[in-house]
Amino acid sequence: MSRTRKKASESTKPDPATEAFADGVRLAWANPAIAALEAKLCRGKQTCRDPGTDQAQETCGYAPRDGLVRVDSNGILHAHPTRRAEPDDWAWAIAHGVIHLGFGHLPAAKGDRAQPDRFDLAARCAVVNRFLLSFPVGRTPADLPATYPDGDEEQLAARWRRSGIPATYTHCGTAGGEPDQLLVPSDRWGGQPADWQLAFAYALTRTMSTAMDMAGGRRDSMSGGPTRKRPWQWALEWFISSYPLLGGIAAGITIVADAELARAHGISIAAVNAEAGEIYINPLREFEDEEWRFVLAHEMLHAALRHGDRCGTRDPFLFNIAADYVINGWLCEMQVGTMPDGLLHDPQLAGLSAEEVYDRIAKDLRRMRRLSTPRGKGVGDILGGPLGSPRDYVDLDEFYRRGLARGLDLHQHQERGFLPAGLVEEIRTLSHPPLPWDAQLARWFDEFVPRPEPVRTYARPSRRQSSTPDIPRAGRYFPPEEIARCTFGVVLDTSGSMDRVLLGKALGAIASYAEARDVPAARVVFCDAAPHDAGYLPVTEIAGRVRVRGRGGTVLQPGIDLLHRADDFPPGAPVLVITDGWCDVLRVRREHAYLIPQGARLPFTPRGPVFRVR
Repeated sequence: MSRTRKKASESTKPDPATEAFADGVRLAWANPAIAALEAKLCRGKQTCRDPGTDQAQETCGYAPRDGLVRVDSNGILHAHPTRRAEPDDWAWAIAHGVIHLGFGHLPAAKGDRAQPDRFDLAARCAVVNRFLLSFPVGRTPADLPATYPDGDEEQLAARWRRSGIPATYTHCGTAGGEPDQLLVPSDRWGGQPADWQLAFAYALTRTMSTAMDMAGGRRDSMSGGPTRKRPWQWALEWFISSYPLLGGIAAGITIVADAELARAHGISIAAVNAEAGEIYINPLREFEDEEWRFVLAHEMLHAALRHGDRCGTRDPFLFNIAADYVINGWLCEMQVGTMPDGLLHDPQLAGLSAEEVYDRIAKDLRRMRRLSTPRGKGVGDILGGPLGSPRDYVDLDEFYRRGLARGLDLHQHQERGFLPAGLVEEIRTLSHPPLPWDAQLARWFDEFVPRPEPVRTYARPSRRQSSTPDIPRAGRYFPPEEIARCTFGVVLDTSGSMDRVLLGKALGAIASYAEARDVPAARVVFCDAAPHDAGYLPVTEIAGRVRVRGRGGTVLQPGIDLLHRADDFPPGAPVLVITDGWCDVLRVRREHAYLIPQGARLPFTPRGPVFRVR
């Protein structure tokens, strides 16, 4: 073999030191928490700056002379260019340097940096090595201690400044006798310095969550596979772990990712059903993690703020559009994720409530009908019912109200950032829920049904005088005109569609309140296809006289007119209308109120109060 060919073969022979270093890097990067920080590697062949002159040089001026690795605050691991070590030793040294970044020992910052003293250096290395004993990566060097003292970096450094550094902990780093940590000016010109500590916290949370999934059989391996979590699952977990405002809501939300279900119901991106606590998404849509966060936060706010119930008699789709404008404006202001293209956002509507936005956009119905929600064009993403099989649910108002209130308190306590004033106002409003329907009904009785005033007269001696029968005392009675003044009317829907449970609750509440106020009787009219005047009935007997007739549709206006024309019904007496909402348009020319089931709607705009019976 010629000399030239021999030299060529020697030059192409693999370097054992380089191969061992490459294998060590692969071992370190196999740990998801270590690889997630995306630290850079420098092994002498990259261009670095000299620490003394800050001039570019061909060889790395930061690499340790005797050890393995030194890490700087820009996230660069400077490895010894020629040192021969086993791959496990390299993996441990690389993990040691990365954890220095993750523990906040080397925060990135611009400008001149003051290097840590030897007490800080030793304490930080001791804390990192103690962590690696329970989070093994590679192989711990044999010359390092097997145990480390308790306490964090600051406590150890303060203790050792007083008593001195024990000899066993003097050189626990990865750079031999030199410092293995170096603070340098940030190299991110025009941008914010990297937050290594926050990135490591996220990576460590994901790693631990993945390990728990493997233990529970929900994942095949740490690297993923067919059971790996999808982007919307990571986005939902981010709210639970890192965004307390919606964390409580996210913990009770179920994501249904079914392509066939989305296609059958025309769901382009996502839709929500507040009663089921389910967000339906189209898994065929590809978004970044930040965009999925925006989409999920959008749907969770729809559910938590009960936009479906707040619609009232408004057009449901237009109110959905108005709520989309408000929610998207809030999320952009809070910088929660990134808004996907095509969603509704108008800065001119900032600061308005959903009801105010509705009043504005309702003037241009033709154009608004062509707008799209996350569900798709011309359809709302607030569903009226679950797409799956029905099931039992908890008190939804209490669940969403409690989740938002606790999330707001945590968000403000942890100083997570500023929130739009409109969103805070709505959450505070939800924190003070309206009175239950029976308490509202009691207040209505107190205001509009007067209590009869008794009259004292000696024509009716008092019976409470058995102890002193010789002393005459006036008795107490209610004159007929007083009884006639203190009454009210009840127009009762007795058609076949009327719920018997609703009738029982409503009539029971009416009887108890009226009896407590000494109201002897009420004028009752039963209505289905025609009115049936039952006259004055004792309030305790109304429920026993009710018969659900089921004769077709409900027409209540003739019953109202019957009370208006009745000569024996006082002109100032109020009227209670009990119906399920499937009735005609009513015109009541006196004080009145409605009792309807929760979730039902009247086919007209009521002028009197509406009590929704649960």
